[in-house]
Parts: sequence; structure tokens; C-alpha cells
Amino acid sequence: MGGEPLVALDLVDTLMLAADPPADLLDNDRAAECWWSLQGRRLPEGPAPDPGSTRRLRAAIRDLLDSHLENRAPRETSVEDVNAAAAAVPVSERLVGRGGELHQVTRWHDEHGGNVRLAAIAREVIALMSAPERLARLRRCANPECSMLFLAENSRRQWCTPNICGNRARVARHYQRHRIPGGTAGNAAPNQEGR
Repeated sequence: MGGEPLVALDLVDTLMLAADPPADLLDNDRAAECWWSLQGRRLPEGPAPDPGSTRRLRAAIRDLLDSHLENRAPRETSVEDVNAAAAAVPVSERLVGRGGELHQVTRWHDEHGGNVRLAAIAREVIALMSAPERLARLRRCANPECSMLFLAENSRRQWCTPNICGNRARVARHYQRHRIPGGTAGNAAPNQEGR
């Protein structure tokens, strides 16, 4: 978790839908605080949003991404929720002088409400959904016991993480190839020394 190029993908992956019942990794204040802290370097500065607003945006984003993967229309409320979160905090570009040079910075206008972090995440989703070539890289993990979404860097990537779900698949394939009919893998005869 935390390795996707978009914070929005990491946010939707905090709800593990493949578990029964689904597991919410943001279900308590401490876990949510930790998650927002980990994402802090990737988001504009600002307070962590309230849990209800976070869950609402997460559900809307998940519906948008799932609708693309399932080739269906998203719920209208999902589109409205993402747009509302993005619009709640307008931005403006500014020039700032530092050391004799001018730099562009983004100013988030949260004086009248809204949450900067949710607005930034909603803007990521808007950019993704409106970029067909990038959206074509959106995948759901090939492990049926995983519900994580990711952007594939290449067409061969099929696992959320190669060292977890990918490794499990490789181990399962290895087990199937080396399984002894009528027995189990790993029941090889002892060597000559009885070991």
C-alpha cells in the first residue's frame, strides 16, 4: 500500500472488498491518521479529512474505476461526489520568487471550506478518467482473493504487488507442476544418508 502513482488508487485500496466481510483499513482513528500521514508527502498540506467525507469520496472513486473495468456507466452520484470534492477547494497558480528565480506554486483556497487533501485526490481521478491512454492501464489484481486496483506500467503486469499476490501465484503454479499424483508436493524420498 502506498506504492501507486495516484493517491486515489491507494485510497480505494484501503477497502479490501475480497475479504468476507470487507475490511476497512481506515476504520479507526489511529489507522486513518497513520494512512494520511503516510500520504502526506504526496498531497498538499492540510488537515486530514473527516472519516465520513473520506469514505464517501472513496466509494465514489471505487465506483468510477470499477465502472471502467466492468464496462458500465458509473452511478451519477459518484460523478457528482468526485466533482464536489474537487470544486470545494479552488486552486490558483502563482509565481513566487526564491533566490532570484521565479517558481510556479499552486495555492489551494480552502478559506471557505472543503478539504485540500480530498480535493487533490478528486482532481487525480478527474485527470485519470479523462485520459483514455492512461485509463487503459487501470487493472484489478488477478488474484481472486485480492480487490486492489493499480495502474500497470507495462501490459504484462497482472498483480497488485509482485512480492505478495504475484509470489502467491508463482508458488501455486510451482506446487501444481510438482505435485505428485495421489500425494502432495514436497514428499520426496529421503537421500541416501536418510535425511
